[in-house]
Amino acid sequence: MLPCVLWFQSLLVLLSSVLLSHGENCPTSCLCPDPHTVDCSGRGLTRLPDTIPLDVRRLLLSDNWIPRIPADFLVLYSDLVYLDLRNNSLSRIEPGTLSTSSRLVFLDLGSNNLTEIPKGTFGESRSLIKLRLGNNPYLSMVNEDAFRGLTSLRELELERNALSSLQVGALSQLPSLRVVRLEGNPWVCNCNFANLFTWLVTNRHKLPNGVEGMECSLPTDGRKVPLSQLSQDSFRECQVTLTLTDFLIIIFSGISVSVAAIMASFFLASTVHCFQRWSKGVKGDEEENEE
Repeated sequence: MLPCVLWFQSLLVLLSSVLLSHGENCPTSCLCPDPHTVDCSGRGLTRLPDTIPLDVRRLLLSDNWIPRIPADFLVLYSDLVYLDLRNNSLSRIEPGTLSTSSRLVFLDLGSNNLTEIPKGTFGESRSLIKLRLGNNPYLSMVNEDAFRGLTSLRELELERNALSSLQVGALSQLPSLRVVRLEGNPWVCNCNFANLFTWLVTNRHKLPNGVEGMECSLPTDGRKVPLSQLSQDSFRECQVTLTLTDFLIIIFSGISVSVAAIMASFFLASTVHCFQRWSKGVKGDEEENEE
C-alpha cells in the first residue's frame, strides 16, 4: 500500500509543478492549452502581450486591435511555426520583421489595414507554406519581389483586396505554389493586366474557382467583365514586339536625324558667317564711295 501512496504523491507533485509552470509562463488574460501554444484571440489587446514563452510554437493573436509588430519581435522565438494575426489593425509590416523566423510555416495577416507589401517583407522565410493576405481593403500594391525567397510557399491568399494590377514576377518566383486566391480585387483590363491575364489562363488549375471566379473593369467605361469572356486577342494592342528590322529602322532613323541636325547647324552657321562678311563688304564699299 505504501508504494502506491508514494507513487500517487509523486504524480500529484509532478502535475502541480507542470500546472504552476504553465500559469507562470502564460501571458495574462491568455490561454495556454499545451506547453507550446499561446492563445490570445479576442482579448481586446492593443499591443503584443508580454512574457510570451520563448519556446512557443503556435501563437494565436486574432480578433484584437494590435497596430504593429516590432521589428525584433521574432528574434527570440526561433521555434515559432504558426502565427495568426488575423483581424487586427496592422497597417504595415516592416521589411525584415518576419525574416528572422526560420521555422514559420503558417502566417495569417488577413483582415487588417495593410496598404502595401514591399520588397523584403518576408526575407528568406524558406519554410513558409501558407500565407494569408486577403481581406485587406486598402492593400493596393504588392512589390514584384515581395515574395522572393519563399521557395516552399504552396498557398497564397490575396483575395478581396484593393489590387488593380499585379506584376507576374511576384507569382512566378514561387516554385512550389499550388493554390492562389485573387478573386474580389478591382482588376483593370488594361495593358498592365495583360501579362497577369496570360499567367492566370496558363495556371488556372491553381485558382480555386478558375478564372470564372474573377472579373476586371474596362478602362473605357468601368464596366466589369468576367475573365472567362476574355482571350489573348482582347489584349492584342498591348502585344507590341519589335523585330530586327524594326530595331535597324529605329537606329537608322536616329542616325539620320542626328546627321540632319548637324548638317542644318553647319549650314546655318555658314549662312550667318557669309552674311556677316557680305555686310562688312557692303559697308566698306559705301565708305569708299563717300570718300
